[in-house]
Amino acid sequence: MNNKSFYVTTPIYYPSDKLHIGHTYCTVATDALARYKRLCGYDVMFLTGTDEHGQKIEEKAKEAGKTPQQFVDDIVTGNGGILDLWKLMNISNDRFIRTTDDYHVESIQRIFRKMYDKGDIYKGAYKGMYCTPCESFWTESQLVDGKCPDCGRDVHYAEEEAYFFRLSKYAKPVQELLEGGEFLQPASRVNEMINNFIKPGLEDLCVSRTSFSWGIPVDFDPGHVVYVWVDALSNYITALGYLNDRYDDMDRFWPAHHIVGKEIVRFHSIIWPAMLMSLELPLPKSVYGHGWLVIDGGKMSKSKGNVVDPYVLADMFGVDALRFFLLRTFPFGSDGNFSNELLISTINTDLANDLGNLVSRTTAMVEKYFGGTLIAEREADDVDNELVELLKATAGKYEAQMDKFQLHLALEDVFRLIQRANKYIDETAPWVLAKDEAKKPRLATVMYNLLEALRVALTLLKPFIPASCDEALEQIGGTDFATWENAFLYGVLPETVSVHKGGTLFPRIDMNKALEALEAAKKKTEPKTEEVSKFPPVLPQISFDEFSKVDLRVCRILACEPMKKSDKLLKFTLDDGSGTPRQILSGIHQFYEPQQLVGKKVVAVLNLAPRKMMGQDSNGMLLSASFEENGKEELHLLILDDAVPAGFQIS
Repeated sequence: MNNKSFYVTTPIYYPSDKLHIGHTYCTVATDALARYKRLCGYDVMFLTGTDEHGQKIEEKAKEAGKTPQQFVDDIVTGNGGILDLWKLMNISNDRFIRTTDDYHVESIQRIFRKMYDKGDIYKGAYKGMYCTPCESFWTESQLVDGKCPDCGRDVHYAEEEAYFFRLSKYAKPVQELLEGGEFLQPASRVNEMINNFIKPGLEDLCVSRTSFSWGIPVDFDPGHVVYVWVDALSNYITALGYLNDRYDDMDRFWPAHHIVGKEIVRFHSIIWPAMLMSLELPLPKSVYGHGWLVIDGGKMSKSKGNVVDPYVLADMFGVDALRFFLLRTFPFGSDGNFSNELLISTINTDLANDLGNLVSRTTAMVEKYFGGTLIAEREADDVDNELVELLKATAGKYEAQMDKFQLHLALEDVFRLIQRANKYIDETAPWVLAKDEAKKPRLATVMYNLLEALRVALTLLKPFIPASCDEALEQIGGTDFATWENAFLYGVLPETVSVHKGGTLFPRIDMNKALEALEAAKKKTEPKTEEVSKFPPVLPQISFDEFSKVDLRVCRILACEPMKKSDKLLKFTLDDGSGTPRQILSGIHQFYEPQQLVGKKVVAVLNLAPRKMMGQDSNGMLLSASFEENGKEELHLLILDDAVPAGFQIS
């Protein structure tokens, strides 16, 4: 493997809907790292793509009246889709993988077989709670108030034949990998993985399903499709040609640096290394779990509808301004609070006032005082020293931060140089020097130092705002001199460098007008309430025989009490007409107090499989209507007239 190779990946995104600014944040950050390494002379492979299989895609496609393949094609390659978004955002990925690609399918079947032949995959039966949106199985102890611990939504009991990966076999080596201190970054994520997932005991992992068909078939057992982890995580090696004939880049690029959101760190830092150990392949060089962009205190989510459209922001403020904001404003390992006000303020302060103003003032003064081309004579002064020394030191500081994936700190170093150069203008007062012809050599020195500071700053900013830097470098005559080696040096531009003042790189934005325009754009894209129902669509048809299997009974509430250590759960004791009290748990405490319900007649599904919730059995489900009204969640139990006897079967 070439020591100067660098392989970096984003997660492969799930195309259940169009992507939002949170996905853009991850991809732009990874793009900046890839561009930085190319600037440094590395042979770079930058991979992104889409994870296109699974039950959720199958269900969404059915709702849309499309085949799963048509559904994902529309989101990935359709107008305004994922590929269009990455083109708009100037993403420089070298390869784009889709898990529906034929070569990936071929590799996954071989990977599954290889781990099966080794004894690391075996057939069993899965019984447990399943979250369809997250496509995750959970044990009762992992649920939070009876709901999915990742997304907080309802889970349902699932039981089916499945293949399992012996994740438990690799618990110790994975823990040792995490404790090594370099593999998982930032370091704060390590204890979370060990304490929350490894120490409680790693359970073997379900890696096939039989309850849906939209996936890669297990070729030696066609009733099964390969479940998400083997399919999705393996993309990082199948995209290099592992066990397929499409590419031959494993030796050249593997292992990789994985850039992922913190919510999928455990898959990449526990499951993925264990799979690679099973395959006897080198482990990734690093996994970096960045934070979330949050809005109004909550994580952006397609399902929650609180997303920000990068197309709107890029159209209004420019692609480079949006790229810069995402990477300048938020520490890469931490959550960041997104707001349009913060976006506009960052553009005005850093790009318009500091960088744009420095380029504009410097080129304008060279044109005004020297006709656009500097003279060769020079006259130094002690006031030059601080700027020149900072200029020569900035690239080294920037390099140290970029190699630690601290993108915001690298930008901070560059802007320290830009701000020092702006201060240097005030210190040297070129407009005063220009009044004395004898001071022309001194004035030329000041202008040259400013152009050199800009050359270094723009070279280092190219991974972040590439198009704007190319334009600015052309204006200062620095296009041919913006190399990594030159970023560490002073005196690179020719003594008689020529400049030309161009258009304003980053115009100042009127905050109030921009916010009004964003609000208007938002209203344009919002569905009209009279055209779109606030209620979900009717579910697919079922037969009368299927419906008749549901046992709906009238029950009288004998007792009701809150569950300890839960804000949501109420424990009901019901008379269902059988003579034996029935216990059902329901998460409706925020809508009802126990004393309101005792003696009421309700409707319950009695023949649901029992569920463990907070260590107690729940033997059925109460019927209720849940909806949102005026921005507030409402829930109403189905309560019947007292004349209907307990035990009455509803049909």
